[in-house]
Amino acid sequence: MGDRGAVPAGRAVPRAACARHNEQVTEQIPVSRTTDHGTAKLMPDVDRERAWLLTVDGAPQSYVDLDDPAYLEFEYARRLGFVLDAVSAQGVPLDVVHLGGGALTLPRYVAATRPGSRQDVVEADRGLLELVTEQLPLPAGSGVALHAADARAWLEEAPDDHADVLVADVFGGSRVPAHLTTLPYVRQAERVLRPGGVYAANLADAAPFGFLRSQLANLAAVFEETALIAEPAVLRGRRFGNAVVVASHRPLDVAAVARRAAADAFPARVEHGPAVEEFIGSARPVEDTGAVPSPEPPDGAFGIG
Repeated sequence: MGDRGAVPAGRAVPRAACARHNEQVTEQIPVSRTTDHGTAKLMPDVDRERAWLLTVDGAPQSYVDLDDPAYLEFEYARRLGFVLDAVSAQGVPLDVVHLGGGALTLPRYVAATRPGSRQDVVEADRGLLELVTEQLPLPAGSGVALHAADARAWLEEAPDDHADVLVADVFGGSRVPAHLTTLPYVRQAERVLRPGGVYAANLADAAPFGFLRSQLANLAAVFEETALIAEPAVLRGRRFGNAVVVASHRPLDVAAVARRAAADAFPARVEHGPAVEEFIGSARPVEDTGAVPSPEPPDGAFGIG
């Protein structure tokens, strides 16, 4: 499951139908369905004509505006968007693998901002994929291939040097599954990336950051460059929250990402180089035998306002 991080509330409420001057406006109503891994619900946003919030078992997972796929509502999605924008020159097509599908927010973003891109989306919940593509279909010619499969199993079968970017946003409920938190998993991701490719993942943790430190230790053991993007309040240990981690064998355009993250409505800080090494501290990479899921968010950490 994916595009599925623990995320702050959207403004999603049902949108009323109306008819003015003999013009019939199509009623937008919530759609709920039991899928392979939970109860998924699509709710229209009162403030945007064709925008939808996806929840699974009541937790907000994705937000999509069909009229403006470059609009990213959730902060963590915007930060991943900043990374995607900094990978290469504006508008240049990319080959992207998305582990986790959700409502296909970031695949739609890449298709809109980098026409001609080729994308693979791997989502374990086949029923969720069917719901999303039925209710919120991708535009023709989007270049997005959908795969109903476990993220790591698909990755292990993928060819070498397959992608320019790999985005991991896989949550089972509100936790990253254990088999996607290990050093062998990161080695598979590195194999699938081309030389100079970029890995980016949405994670969530709180002080003392045992999980987040271990994930950065995994990346630092494989890649030459690592970065961490999160709100200052999260990094200071004041609350549980999302963090985006980035890794590559080539220098990352940290300055460009940092400028945009700092100017965001919910500003974030970018840590890089020695600051990440200091953050990792004594944390060690995680082998498959010692893998555990990411921590459970505390009650009330995320929800629908």
